[in-house]
Amino acid sequence: MIDVQSQVDHRNINVDKVGVKDIRYPVTVMDKCNGLQHTVAFINMYVSLPREFKGTHMSRFIEILNEFHGNLDIREFSTILKAMQERLNSQSAHLEISFPYFMKKLSPVTAAAGLMEYMCRISGSLGRKSGFDLISEVNVPITTVCPCSREISDHGAHNQRGVVRLAVRFKRFVWIEDLVELVEGSASCDVFSVLKRPDEKYVTEKAYGNPKFVEDVVRDIAQQLEQDANIMWFKVDVENFESIHNHSAYACIEKRNGAFF
Repeated sequence: MIDVQSQVDHRNINVDKVGVKDIRYPVTVMDKCNGLQHTVAFINMYVSLPREFKGTHMSRFIEILNEFHGNLDIREFSTILKAMQERLNSQSAHLEISFPYFMKKLSPVTAAAGLMEYMCRISGSLGRKSGFDLISEVNVPITTVCPCSREISDHGAHNQRGVVRLAVRFKRFVWIEDLVELVEGSASCDVFSVLKRPDEKYVTEKAYGNPKFVEDVVRDIAQQLEQDANIMWFKVDVENFESIHNHSAYACIEKRNGAFF
């Protein structure tokens, strides 16, 4: 049969990324407490396409993915990328896996148990010249109390829920749980899935006594990551879904090798 994808393209233009998106697929994630956690991910797979070829072979992406079924986790990223690169005769390969990760969390006073969901993303790339690159990302919900509101108000202060997106490059493996703990400890207070009345009192008062702007949160997280010799690069951004404004508050810090972006 005619292989249309392998026919010559005369426009003489390379394609940076071509492939498949939003494949829903079961994956295994390393769990600090339980060893492994099974979840369902959305997967994107791309390769670069040389200028001389009309198209890539989309079915090969799925074939490669199925070959790693049951063994698809962060430890296999470089192997999967190499298979993509070789099978599709490409200079570079890219793999992105986004998934919900669940952690058991006890409420602060009554110790009521609940599962917290954290959206995570692992993205990797492999280039014949650039080598292997891996980024781990967590999205963590937080609570913040506005320092300005607390300072100027006779009673109370406005507070809001926000989300911290933290992405890191690292030398040695980093646990999702450790990244979550770092972020939650930098907020006015962390968020829980189950709170009884004594817990709600504790959370409200803790947040009120620990007011923070988005600028405070990103700086507190960045300060800790700066001191971690295992982290080669990080990007942290915070978005607060303001409770008294019709907009969000936002702050971001990106750093690598002692240089801010």
